[in-house]
Order: sequence, then C-alpha cells, then structure tokens
Amino acid sequence: MPKRIGQIVSGLPSNQTSANWVSGILNKFKSGELTISEAVEKLSVLPYEDIGHAKLDHHRSFRTGFPEVIFGQGKTTKQLISITERLAARSDKVLITRSNENAYRALKTRLPDAVYNSDAKAIIINRSKKIKPQPGIMLITGGTADIPIAEEAAITAELMGNKVEKIFDVGVAGIHRLFDHLEHIRKARVLVVAAGMDGVLPAVVGGLVTCPVIAVPTSVGYGANFQGIAPLLTMLNSCAPGVAVVNIDGGFNAGYLAGLINKCSTSHSL
Repeated sequence: MPKRIGQIVSGLPSNQTSANWVSGILNKFKSGELTISEAVEKLSVLPYEDIGHAKLDHHRSFRTGFPEVIFGQGKTTKQLISITERLAARSDKVLITRSNENAYRALKTRLPDAVYNSDAKAIIINRSKKIKPQPGIMLITGGTADIPIAEEAAITAELMGNKVEKIFDVGVAGIHRLFDHLEHIRKARVLVVAAGMDGVLPAVVGGLVTCPVIAVPTSVGYGANFQGIAPLLTMLNSCAPGVAVVNIDGGFNAGYLAGLINKCSTSHSL
C-alpha cells in the first residue's frame, strides 16, 4: 500500500527520538504487548517521513550518530522550510549547508532558534544539551579565500561535538608562516587542510605530522586551476602518506570525517 504524503513510515511520533522509538518497541515486546512478528514488522522498515518532495531519514542519527544534513542549494525556500521544520521536530540538531541569507530570513520566522553562518553559508539549529567539546581537530587554509570552505568543515565538526582550532593563510608561497605554528599543529589528532591554486599545502603538512590529514581542494584560483581540478589532482597524487582527499569545495565532507576520526580516536579500541 503506498504511503501517504506526510506519513511517518513505521509510526515514529514527533516527540520521540529514534533510539527511544526502538527502545519502546523492544519494551512492548518484553512486556507482552507485542508479539515477535509484530515487533519485527515495526522494526523492518526504518522510520522515514514522506512529505512528497523529500523522504526524511529520521533514523539516521540512530544509525550513524548524526542526523540527516540538508543540502540547501537547489531547493526552493518553501521546500527548505518544510524539510527543516519536520527534521527539527524530531532532532535537536539541524544543519543546512550551501544556503543563503534570504532562505535564512524566511526560515527564521518559523524557527527562531536558527542561526546563520555567513562565512560557511550554513544554517544551524542546535538545541542539544551543552557538553564540553572534544579537542583534537585543527583546520588550516592555504589562503584567506579558502576560509568559506574551511568554515563549512568547522561548523560541521563543531555540531558533532568537537572543538576546532583554526590557522588561516599559511600557504606554501610563504611557508615560514606554517612553520611558526608547527609545534601547535603537531598536537592535533586530525587535520583538515583546505587549499586552492596549486593545492600543495596538504602534502607539505602531511610530511610534518603523525596524524591523519584530510585534504580539501578548493575552486580558488586562476584559469588553469580548472575550478579546483588542479589542486584535486595534486592532492590525490601526494607523495606524503596519511593524506586523504575529499571532493572539490567539500568542506562538509571533510568536517564530518574529521569529527568521526576524532571521536573514534578517543572512544574506540580494537
């Protein structure tokens, strides 16, 4: 039977988190309110909400530890508001990347606790209980023009509960600027290094540190930069081990990966 628009698949109520929803089903089975087959049926389809123009994955935070992120680019303001309202009703954290101030103003009238980061072009809602952020992530840019992409990485990692330190404008044209910070850089658990132009900086950093380096090629540069393809290829061909590369202008991806690495380095063991 087709799902109705606006229906919560698997019946996740608006006042429950995914974890509570699963716990509730298991408790009902334990108490005898549900049979095995009934519990299996409820758990067989992970909860998402079909609102017509989007299918919202309310269960993602339960599977991955972080809720679904909204890619704002290409969405109408009406679509963005409806998606954000539904996600915010079931999550204490919402992140919208690649948005703009006009969309933010419209959204703010419906969700007053929304905050806009103009550097990262991102909208954030964070109602989670305040916890001490986990240190360990450092963000480095080759130039000032790389900062918007770096800030997208920073707010992503911060929303995941991490503390992010930043060092801007230490590209290879003035490599002595990087060396001035080297002692501090070597204390990081994971580094995010964003650079355009020739894209050499992540490889240089990778040859000086013992932690993973996440390289972010940016589309900053002149003609033969090819909107970020030149630094992307440089980073992919880095001879420094320990350097991983995300997509061009992929600040969100870099911040998310850095957040996962930092979390695993402090909480997991083999």
